[in-house]
Amino acid sequence: MVVGQLARRLNLPLRCAGSFTTSKLPDGQAMQESVMSMLSAIHCGANFILHAAGFLDGLLSMSYEKFMMDADFCGALHSYVNGVTVDENSLAMSAFQGVTPGGHYLGSAHTMANYTTAFFDSSISDDTPFETWTEAGQSDAATRANKRWKQSLAEYVAPPMDEAVDEALRDFIDRTKASMPDQWY
Repeated sequence: MVVGQLARRLNLPLRCAGSFTTSKLPDGQAMQESVMSMLSAIHCGANFILHAAGFLDGLLSMSYEKFMMDADFCGALHSYVNGVTVDENSLAMSAFQGVTPGGHYLGSAHTMANYTTAFFDSSISDDTPFETWTEAGQSDAATRANKRWKQSLAEYVAPPMDEAVDEALRDFIDRTKASMPDQWY
């Protein structure tokens, strides 16, 4: 936070680390540590956040599951940093007027229209009702993230690229590789 204040005072850009963890697995420890690390970067006002997704074991390894969970959290952060929207929908006056004393808002038209996107649209959320969680396979976040990254890769479509640009890039890569010896790493 102090470095962020100093950077703003001196009108300097600030680059910070993102989702760091020492966990070896995409587990609760990994997400807890990553959230704290990422929130520090957000709260200090970083202009550029490096290593925002997928890293484990102090950056010695990565995980596709952790990548998906971190990307999901980054989606939540976009909503978080945008602040609170105050408009007719967010004030929900129609819901307040429609629910009688002793009633509840869970079944109101406003709740039903907003609950899936009220905070952010999660790509790995489990929107299975609690009562059917057992029947749905009792999958945890890492299991859902595993399915999600495999689905993402299967559905990937490369963006269009001009053939001349692609050829020039491949030529540059070939020339650069040919100009230096292979390294042991």
